[in-house]
Amino acid sequence: MDCLTATEGQILTITVWTGYCHRGLVGYLGNIGNMTKTGRAVVYDAPNTPFVIREYPVRDVKPDEVLVRITMSTICRSDIHSYQGHRPNPCPGILGHEIVGVIDQLGENIVHDMRGDKLAVGGRVTWTEFFHAGESYYRDVHDMPQKSPGLRKYGHDLVEDDPHFLGGFADYCYILPGTGILKLPDEISDEEATPLNCGVATMIAVTEAAGINVGDTVVVQGLGLLGLYGCAIAKARGARRVIGLDAVSDRLAIASKFGADVTLDISAIGEDDLVAAVRAECLPDGADVGIEVCGHPDAVPLGIRMLRIGGHYVIGGLVNPGSTFTLDGNDILRGGINIVGVHNYHPRHLIQALDFVMSNRKRFPFAEIVDSKFSLDQMDEAFARAADRSVLRAAIVP
Repeated sequence: MDCLTATEGQILTITVWTGYCHRGLVGYLGNIGNMTKTGRAVVYDAPNTPFVIREYPVRDVKPDEVLVRITMSTICRSDIHSYQGHRPNPCPGILGHEIVGVIDQLGENIVHDMRGDKLAVGGRVTWTEFFHAGESYYRDVHDMPQKSPGLRKYGHDLVEDDPHFLGGFADYCYILPGTGILKLPDEISDEEATPLNCGVATMIAVTEAAGINVGDTVVVQGLGLLGLYGCAIAKARGARRVIGLDAVSDRLAIASKFGADVTLDISAIGEDDLVAAVRAECLPDGADVGIEVCGHPDAVPLGIRMLRIGGHYVIGGLVNPGSTFTLDGNDILRGGINIVGVHNYHPRHLIQALDFVMSNRKRFPFAEIVDSKFSLDQMDEAFARAADRSVLRAAIVP
């Protein structure tokens, strides 16, 4: 019998198979089964070199994994530091850890998110920027899973290793075991949701560590995404007065929309006058809380001078090695100053970040912070614009 084909709308029934037809059909079906799905990734081979788009295979998920089709990722300042070689990061790799996307494949053991909401293919999610599976002394004894030895971060892995897609600047990302997954409400836009799992969750942790109380005065050093959210969260926590400090005019201009009562241009005033100006806004004797999110170590001694006796100071922006500064220990002792560093965040802070944005999205224009969008093949331009601060938060849309 000859091999037959059916035209559109016809049903073909084969009652007799010859070896030729059977082998041909089996071979055709086998080829379909072996066809490999691929996805694009923007790879950086070494610091300060042009980005390159490469394709990698997309395998099926394992039982404890999720595959997400990325809808947006944003360029964090730490991505820029890694790209510029200021902090160690594996190369070649895919940068990006502020990510949202739609579930493409769901491992059979993954049923609910951190809150108990059911997950399903097609649902939109975000997830913790780090993952760690296995035993952890810091998680189990000190409730600090974010400091578990062996912890890994999205955007900080070699792209050549399975499963390749572990960064935000790509078509896909795998969510691996030990990650906290959070389902996103339909109402929240990608622009509002993408910074949640880094910048916003970090500032929830920072402001918690600062112990901001109703009626406090708060100084925020640096008005990038972290600082703007810091102003907004401080206000939401009941701060009486928030003072924002920066040298970028666009940031100073927008800060009032996010709760800053006063902004000061640090490039237009000397250090002593700056300290005096801040303390004058924080009567009777200085600020209750100081928050460093500018990434400049010299800001720390200056910020501490702005505090009242017994004030709290949180360091949240010095993510690069070698961020040294000098303090007089006697000033810390006599002033009863509390200094704490915040690095990473507890998974519950991601849940709180989402709740904060959902509760305050009409009070503060969070979507305006993501003020530019680029495609994968525009990555070099996006990083240049983000690095020179001509954009506030650049988004990559595959």
